[in-house]
Amino acid sequence: MIALLVVAGIVLLVVIGYMIHVVEHNKVEKARLRVELNDRTRRCSEVNETFPGQLMTSALKLLLTRLELNATQRLLHLQKSNASLKARVAELEALVALGDSIPVNNPPRPIQTEARAKDVRFLLETLHGQITRAAKDRVLTANEAKQWLKEIRHLLVAVHIEFFNNLGQLALQQNQPGQARLAYERAVQYLRKQPDLTPYNESLKAFEAQLARANAILTNQLEPSTEEVNELTEGLKTDDAEGDWKKKAIYD
Repeated sequence: MIALLVVAGIVLLVVIGYMIHVVEHNKVEKARLRVELNDRTRRCSEVNETFPGQLMTSALKLLLTRLELNATQRLLHLQKSNASLKARVAELEALVALGDSIPVNNPPRPIQTEARAKDVRFLLETLHGQITRAAKDRVLTANEAKQWLKEIRHLLVAVHIEFFNNLGQLALQQNQPGQARLAYERAVQYLRKQPDLTPYNESLKAFEAQLARANAILTNQLEPSTEEVNELTEGLKTDDAEGDWKKKAIYD
């Protein structure tokens, strides 16, 4: 009897220990999930609000809103009494219901510096990560995710096109054709490396034309003017005349 009681006690302790472990594990998992979902809502909101207006479309705005809504709904499931989450879910649901009519109010943000281009590339990397995770969670279908990842690659090229164009134009305005040529050379090289050049043929032709223009400006700057040539010729004639006179004086 005593042995049975000891065994029962041990089993009870094991069961209690296991239950405590399960409870603690669930607490840790919920805490981890809250942190992850908060991070995802923050990232979606950041891209949604700060992405340059000249590159933002209603389809992209709708996608980001859908992804933020999904993460916010899951957060609300973990924190059912959170009033701010309830309000945010209602706001996002109303925007998603608008479909392609969702307002796009992002102001244009010209990409004129390396730092600015890097910032936009970081936003695209963030978006890439959110789409990949949404596909894994089946928030997006595999085909949807594939199309959007393709669109991200296109947006990345668009960022480089705008950056190189702005850089070259600014250099020409500041009478720095050498810097302009460098920007246009980088643009041409970048576009020629694209796996599918078809969507960017017009941009490539435009950059090649601008590169030729910058080269022409540099060539004209290196060529001496007619006046400079005449002054140089006259100087040489004078040197020759003085040289003949000195030779004549020596022989005399």
